[in-house]
Amino acid sequence: MAMLHGVHIAWLLTVGTENFRIMNDNTILLVEDNPDHLELTTLTLRENGLADEIAVARDGVEALDYLFGQGAFAGRDTREQPKLVLLDLKLPRLSGLEVLQRVRSDPRTSFIPVVILTSSSEEEDIIASYREGANSFVRKSVDFGEFTEKLQRVQTYWLAVNESRPTAG
Repeated sequence: MAMLHGVHIAWLLTVGTENFRIMNDNTILLVEDNPDHLELTTLTLRENGLADEIAVARDGVEALDYLFGQGAFAGRDTREQPKLVLLDLKLPRLSGLEVLQRVRSDPRTSFIPVVILTSSSEEEDIIASYREGANSFVRKSVDFGEFTEKLQRVQTYWLAVNESRPTAG
C-alpha cells in the first residue's frame, strides 16, 4: 500500500457490483526452491529498491497457499495481491506451469503479471509458459552481472513502468 505520512493507504473503487482494490505497494511474490537463487534474487530485488515487500514461496503449493489465503497463509486478505509474481518452473510438489494454470483460471489472480524466471532453456518450456498465460519468460543467467541486470530491468518494467489492472475484491 502507498504510504502517506507514515500511514498505509489503499483505495477501494466500486465498479458495478465488483470491488477492486488498487494496490499501490510493490509486493513481489518470488517462487523459488533453490536457496542460492533465492538469496541472489532477493538481494538484487532489494538493491533495486522498487519492491516494498518480497513474499517468498519455496514450492508451488506454498505459492498457491499465499495467493489464495490458505494453509500457512489462511486469513491473508486475498484482495491484496502481489503486483508481480516471479515464478520458477522446476518446483517441488507442484510445478511452475501448474501454478500458472491455477493463477490464470481464478478471477482473483488472473490478471496478476507472472514472469517465468528459470534456468531452463528448453523451447518447450518457453512455449508452454506462454500458452498457459505467462507475461514474460526470463532465463536466469549463470553470469552474476547479467543476471542482476536482467532482474533489475524486469523489476523496473513491472513495478515502475507497467500500469497494473486493479484486482477483483
